[in-house]
Amino acid sequence: MALARSRRETRADYWPGFVDAMATLLLVIIFLLSLFMIAQFFLSQEISGRDTVLNRLNQQIAELTELLALERADSRSLQDQLSALNASLAAAEEENLRLSGALEGGAEDSDAANARIAELNDELEDQRGTANRALSQVELLNQQLAALRRQISALEAALEASEDRDTESQAKIADLGRRLNIALAQRVQELSRYRSDFFGRLREILGSRADIEIVGDRFVFQSEIFFSSGSAEINPEGRSELDRLAEALIALSGEIPGEIDWVLRVDGHTDRRPLTGTGAFANNWELSAGRAISVVRYLIAQDVAPQRLVAAGFGEFRPLETADTEDAYRRNRRIELKLTQR
Repeated sequence: MALARSRRETRADYWPGFVDAMATLLLVIIFLLSLFMIAQFFLSQEISGRDTVLNRLNQQIAELTELLALERADSRSLQDQLSALNASLAAAEEENLRLSGALEGGAEDSDAANARIAELNDELEDQRGTANRALSQVELLNQQLAALRRQISALEAALEASEDRDTESQAKIADLGRRLNIALAQRVQELSRYRSDFFGRLREILGSRADIEIVGDRFVFQSEIFFSSGSAEINPEGRSELDRLAEALIALSGEIPGEIDWVLRVDGHTDRRPLTGTGAFANNWELSAGRAISVVRYLIAQDVAPQRLVAAGFGEFRPLETADTEDAYRRNRRIELKLTQR
């Protein structure tokens, strides 16, 4: 037991020394790292300073390079000027030598110069002949141009005369149009006068009946005077009224001047109620047209000129009254006579 305890006690004595050694080693490492970081900081500062100096040196080198390039350019320019002066001097020397030679051989060159002068005189004569021919062509062209100008002047005069005639024609057309309008207005007035006479005669012939009235420029008959309900066949009472109407039309035809192209338009109208049953007409439009045609046919049978009659059917689409009453329906079922100019 005592031996075992002594062994445990002896083994436990190593651990504090080991811990101290490790702590000492850790402190040494931390110290070394601190030294390394301090050295790194100073080294980076030194490198930054060197970079700044290096950049400044590079700028100075660039400036010196530019100055050197300028000096070289100036030197080349001076060399070029010197070369040009040397070339001019050489040319002057050559010209001096040529003139000296020319003076020595002047006699020989004189004959050649005279021959050249003769050639030039011949060429000058040729040029003068060419110039004379060109002047002749120019003169001819001027004459042609003058002739063209005279033709243009004649055309302009003809155009102005044509425009004057056109203006005069337009004035005449406007005057004729004005006269025509006046004549038409007079014919309309005359026709209006004859229409008034015609309506007055009809009023005298037919008497003052409640189912016959004048609405504007139309003479209006109620459909019941001529036709039964839904029928286009004229009843006996309607024939009697149409006989008197035919007499008035025939008498009026002899009074209206022949230059007035007039017609009597017979318009058929119905109320808006649809047709019932299986009659001869499919709708109110056909019924109104059939009634107008029946009146026209009867008037023709009574010797009224066919070219003076027109039949038209309007169905229920031009009512005199819009109310939904029996009296309104009765007024809308009608035959209208209108004396108009074609």
